[in-house]
Formats: sequence, structure tokens, C-alpha cells
Amino acid sequence: MAGRRRKNVGAETGEGAAAEAVLPADLDLQDLYGAFAAHGLDDEDLDDAAVLVPPVKLLPEPELAVLAKAVPMFGYALAMARWAAPHRVVDALGDLVEEDRAPAARLLGLAPAEGEVPEAAEIEAMRAWSLACDLDLVELGTTEDGRHVAVPGPDLEPAEQGDPDTVLELWLTAAGIVRELAVDADSLPEEGEEGDEGDEGALDEVEEARQAAAELLDEALQVLYETTAFADPGQETVPLGVLAALLVVPEGEEPSEEMLGDITDLMVALDPMLADLAELGMLDYRPIDPELFDEDEGEGPVVVGEEPLDEEESARFGLVRLTPLGQYGVRQWLLEDGYDAPLVGDLAQGDAAELLHAVCESVNVLPEEELKVWLAGREPLAAARELLAASRGSDAYAPMRRVLAVEALRQLGAAAEPAAREVMDDPELGGAARAWLAGLGRTDVPAPERAMALWTVIDTFAAQLLGGGEGAMRELIADLPVGDESSGWFAEVWRVDHPYTADVLEAIGEMHPERAVAKEARKAAFKARSRQ
Repeated sequence: MAGRRRKNVGAETGEGAAAEAVLPADLDLQDLYGAFAAHGLDDEDLDDAAVLVPPVKLLPEPELAVLAKAVPMFGYALAMARWAAPHRVVDALGDLVEEDRAPAARLLGLAPAEGEVPEAAEIEAMRAWSLACDLDLVELGTTEDGRHVAVPGPDLEPAEQGDPDTVLELWLTAAGIVRELAVDADSLPEEGEEGDEGDEGALDEVEEARQAAAELLDEALQVLYETTAFADPGQETVPLGVLAALLVVPEGEEPSEEMLGDITDLMVALDPMLADLAELGMLDYRPIDPELFDEDEGEGPVVVGEEPLDEEESARFGLVRLTPLGQYGVRQWLLEDGYDAPLVGDLAQGDAAELLHAVCESVNVLPEEELKVWLAGREPLAAARELLAASRGSDAYAPMRRVLAVEALRQLGAAAEPAAREVMDDPELGGAARAWLAGLGRTDVPAPERAMALWTVIDTFAAQLLGGGEGAMRELIADLPVGDESSGWFAEVWRVDHPYTADVLEAIGEMHPERAVAKEARKAAFKARSRQ
């Protein structure tokens, strides 16, 4: 699933910058970085982009294992398996015998220690027993005298002790079982619509319905996974109507009346499946308020989107959030399906040169997050110096490395100021360093010489070109402060000694909305190309 571009707030240009100098700060360097970070996945390009699963942050596996053991359904299965020791008589199908069902419900705390046990409690206990059998937490066999018995399986003890590998493997298996059962239940025919048992057409219809339900659930989970990846902490909850709309309405379009009906249908279809997954701790889910779908005579159910709703009313249509366990589970399923589902921090290894090289070469990456992971625990000034040094060079990725280095300065803040001041006269880093310092409000920073300023502009635009974000590039080119004397500006720029001068000028010539400016850019590009 393609990542969406997230713009960052750029630093304001300080008063110390000369008015005529065209610097990255004038072009909003942080917007440039935001566009580069998306590696070309502008909103208009999403439909044509390859499916990319955004990097996510996962809790450490020991913490996930603790969460898994705390899920009631999973804990019930463990308790049932322990209850089977040393062995327990079962029926021919491996289910609990009649006389054990009430004691099992009491064991799980589903019924009072004395008195009548509700049927619902016994059913829940049998579900827990069935899950324990499916997970091989109990093993079934037959004694010499023909009795069917169950005994604890080998995974029970390490699971009870909290071994992360065992617990998470068992939980993931359980999640897969619940997922399959949820899909199967959603695809069953309505009461009174069953075909004959031997009706091949009816069976085909059920299988088609099952596949459609499975695809719907998978798509919904992927959307939630992406939401979790990009949402700010505490903002991961999605209204069910919004989730359904993301699956129905093409990006950038307003929903039609027909689409609103489809959204409602999807909400109704997703509601029970999401509720089932919530039982295993994959989701925090507030189901649809059933009163919304009470039908008066001659009227249909409420349709989402007919009029604006306040927050509380909207919540009655359902709220869903992928939990840390759910995030782990969906990622494992994505990996099993052959997707590249990276983790934040996968590239934040080694020294600064290795970090920048890995980020620049990776398509599916959140550069800001990789920088945060790499910077964590490092001494800020030393880290800034190392990144700036690693960003030098004239190779193909050098402009991207320099944009990343400036983003690292932004993250480090004032602690990195000495490192930026040390490179103010560096021909490759000086322009960006001065712009960043001016953005901090430092008024003692001299404006760079014209040659350095123009080189920095070309370098910054080159980073954007390498990132491939055409939509953001067009915006930046349209805002290019060349003024009325564009011919004079381009006469200077084509002489800039930078490997990407001609490429940048050609891009301006193709994308600038003013015909005269575009023409001057193309002429300058031809001269720069001839000079090379």
C-alpha cells in the first residue's frame, strides 16, 4: 500500500539572508524534504504506484507476548489446556463431554462457583476448548480401552512461562483461525436462501461470497495498518464509515449517492468480522449501534453520509483501531503474502554513511523516522558532524544525502548549531547550513556568496528530482523566485558547476507554468548540456 506524502513545517527565512540570494530556505527546504521523503508517491501518482506497505514501529516481542497472554480468549485456551492435565475424557470429536462443560465455565470465571451455569457460559467454555485443540495446546488420543482423551501439548508450558516465540506463534495461529471463521460466517447464505446440499451453483456462490469477504477484510486491515503507520500517537482510531469510504471512494473524489449506499453495505459487512478479530486483541472496536438499523415500516436502515454528524453520533456508526498486537499480526500476514513490510529502524544501522546510503537507495522508507532511530542515544553534536561529513560528494545520491543531513539538523535543533557553523564556508554544505541557521533566527549568519547560493538551489532541486515527486516539484518550480529578469537568472544558473545543473534546468523548462520562464530554462539547459 503506497505511502502518502507528509509535509513538514519549514523554517522561516531569517532576516540575515540577503534578499537577492535564492536559498533553500526561500524554497521551503522542509517541503522539499517532505516531497523527497515520499520517493515520488504524490497523491496524483498513488493509483499508478506499486503497492508499498509503509514501515511501522512494533513493540518488542516480549511486550507483545505479554499483551497476547492478556487477551481473554487466548488466556481461556491456555487455562483449558492446563485443566486437561494429566488427561481429560472427551467425546469422539474431541469436544468436552456434557458433565465437564459447566465446571469448565466456572473454571474460566464465566459462571458463579455455585448454582446454575448459563448456556452462554458453557458455549464460551467450549469455544475456548476448541481453540486450545486447534492450537495443539491439547492433544487428542484414544486409550487402550477405547476412551477418547485429551492431554496438554508440548507448547503449553513455554506458553504459560511467557516464552515470546511460543506465545506469539500460538497467538498468530489463533488470529488466523478467527480470521477464517469470521470470513466464513460472513459468507454464509441468509436464512431461507440455502440451496440444496448437492447444488453445485449454490456452493460456488458461497465460495465466491467467501472470497469477496476475505478480500474485503484484508483490504480493511491493510488500510488500518497504513493508518497506524502514519497517524500521530493517540490518533490511530478510525470511524468505521471512514474506513469503508477509503475502500469505496476513489482518492480525491466526493462520494456519490450510490457510493454512500456502498459505504453503508461495507460497514454492515465489516462489523461482525471486526468484532470477531477484536475478541482476540487484534482490534479495539466499538461496533455499530444496532438501534441505528432498526427499521420502521416502509423505511430502510440509516445511510451513512446523508448529513454531518457530531463526534458522539459518528461514534455510534463504529470506531476501530489496530492494536499493537494487530499491527504485529497484519504485518506477519503481509510478509506471508510476499509483501515487503519493513520496520522503522531497519535502515538505521551502522555509521552515518551507511544510514544515508541505505535511506537513499530504499523506495519503501520513512526517512524522518530512520533518522530519529539513528539519532536516538547519540551525542547530538557528534552525530550532526558525522552526518554532514557523510553527505558530501558528487555521486548520484549526494543531493539526497544533503537534504537528509539538513533534516537531521532540524531534528537535533540548537544542539547541532556548532556543526552547522563549522561548514558555513564549505562549497557543498555552506548554503544549506546558512539557510538552516537563519531559520533558527540567528542574525549573525552572513548570506552566502552568489555562487554558493545558486549551487545550493541546484543541489536542493536535484534532491527533489531524484526523489521523483512530480506534483511537489511542479509547486516548487512555480514558486521559484526568479523575478521578472528570468533571462539574467538563468544566464547565471547554467554556469553552475553541479552534476545536475542541466537536469534541473530541463525540469524547470518542462514544468514552469509561465511560458517565457520555461523557454529561458530550456535555453539554459541546452547551454549547460553543451558545456558538459
